[in-house]
Amino acid sequence: MAIHPWVAEAKSGIRWGVQLITPNEPGALQNLLTTAATVEDLGYDFLSIFDHPLMHVDPWIALSGIATRTFKVRLGSTVNCAAYRHPAMLARLATDLDNLSNGRHVLGLGSGWLVPEFNALSLDFGSFADRNAYLEDTLAIVRGVWTEPPFTYTGTKFSTVAMEAVPAPVQQPSPPIMVAGSGARVTLRQVAKWADACNIKEDVSLSDTSISDDQRAQSVARLISALDGHCADLQRDPAEILRTHFTLYLILGETWEEARAKADALDTSKSTSPGTRREGARSMLITDPEGAIRYYNAMANVGIQYFIVQLDARDSQTIELLKTKVAPNVN
Repeated sequence: MAIHPWVAEAKSGIRWGVQLITPNEPGALQNLLTTAATVEDLGYDFLSIFDHPLMHVDPWIALSGIATRTFKVRLGSTVNCAAYRHPAMLARLATDLDNLSNGRHVLGLGSGWLVPEFNALSLDFGSFADRNAYLEDTLAIVRGVWTEPPFTYTGTKFSTVAMEAVPAPVQQPSPPIMVAGSGARVTLRQVAKWADACNIKEDVSLSDTSISDDQRAQSVARLISALDGHCADLQRDPAEILRTHFTLYLILGETWEEARAKADALDTSKSTSPGTRREGARSMLITDPEGAIRYYNAMANVGIQYFIVQLDARDSQTIELLKTKVAPNVN
């Protein structure tokens, strides 16, 4: 598999993306368009809208609207749940968004984890092996539709016959595929087999002050090492895979006290981010620019090349501080 141009850009330095949490309130989608323009003007590389239809705006609707109001920023969902849509339809949606945005789509995929959402969509949550089978079939079909049309495939969970998406995506041979998840044995092997990028995070509390940034980074280093091992097994050049890191929730203030006050004002149980509802403050990075610089430099030092940071779409201060005061000092 040749290195994707988006991945090759890593040689020019660390890049940043944001995943915008959109509130369930009137006018949210219109306001999201304004925020997207700000994200682009600040020079972010990627804007993500997550895929949780039970409690959040639909990413394909939101991203299509954003594609018509922006010109440079890449667009996608860091994680589309593989079970939620047939992969032939997903390939169609991704192709159309890539064309609508003139070649700016990044397709993020994962196996899913939110049981009530599976129930709401009348899907069997099953075991991890079941959900992983959905992901494996989705990766095979989407990649096949883009590279071997018309594509026929018979899988464990999904099959397709003579599927093609015409016109083809602007990006050739395909938009980049990013697989999200920190499973060292299974998920990262799928990254090595199918993907242009991983998306990982440490399983360590961000609110526990007894844990150092270097300790958090070491848990990420172990995941990168596991990915490199899978690449060696599959005879794939690890340089073909972009190492991206995910922050579940970032809150910045000019001072730590200001950031803490913003966090204390949140009711995480009502967040439209299900990860935030589940984790609460445990996985919130609440800090000032200096603290964020230390944290992200620790991750860069172990091999992370790209950061995707989830934050409240209404938190213009964090969006601006991250790009103007933190990002220039992380390398």
